[in-house]
Amino acid sequence: MLFEKEIAVALHDVSYRVEGRWLISQLNLQIYQGEALILLGRSGSGKTTTLKVINNLLTPTKGEVIVTGKATTDWDEIKLRRRIGYVIQEVGLFPHFTVEQNVGLVPTLEGWKPNKVRSRVYELLHLVGLEPEEFSQRYPSELSGGQRQRVGIARALAADPPILLMDEPFGALDPITRLDLQQQLRQLQTQLGKTVIFVTHDIQEAFRLATRIGLMCEGKLVALGTPEEFKRSLHPEVQRFLACLSSF
Repeated sequence: MLFEKEIAVALHDVSYRVEGRWLISQLNLQIYQGEALILLGRSGSGKTTTLKVINNLLTPTKGEVIVTGKATTDWDEIKLRRRIGYVIQEVGLFPHFTVEQNVGLVPTLEGWKPNKVRSRVYELLHLVGLEPEEFSQRYPSELSGGQRQRVGIARALAADPPILLMDEPFGALDPITRLDLQQQLRQLQTQLGKTVIFVTHDIQEAFRLATRIGLMCEGKLVALGTPEEFKRSLHPEVQRFLACLSSF
């Protein structure tokens, strides 16, 4: 059962304010090891801010974030971020690095031996559906959008982090490529047992990927549950998102 699993990330009364405005307010959330939690919500609802307080890119104005049993403020920032893979919509690959260099960056910084780094890079390229012999020496400019996203996922997984944060990673892709990557991510998440926290404003994507869905509205978590529980919620914002499903 999901709720018998250990807690990977916990947010306790977490709020974040900038220039007098609360971007997130009194978030209480437990994310379990091995689950895919989808944070759903409109633009500006606080989804990305929530990801950033988890890996301590932002320090909460109030409250506490616990990652694998320790408050983010007690972690060495570099060690914390190397335990958390991070994938964003624009990928952020280094244009002057090859695919192999991009994927192998964190293991290299961690002091892995070159042969071990290359072995890991090739393993991950296989996992994300890119043939290493064909793609390892290419540069990002030589890849399609979908291929760059695959490389971004491989890079986030390179040092085998237990937690993966994904901020609308497939939002700019065409529908066919997006569906393909959603299916591949679901397979990878199940296969590798990673804890995935995935931000989207697309309810179809949420239902395809989620173990649980958390709906954010104006900086607050207004609904949380399995996809089936989400469908039964009577919260007005949930109903607005469900109406998007029924319109197809």
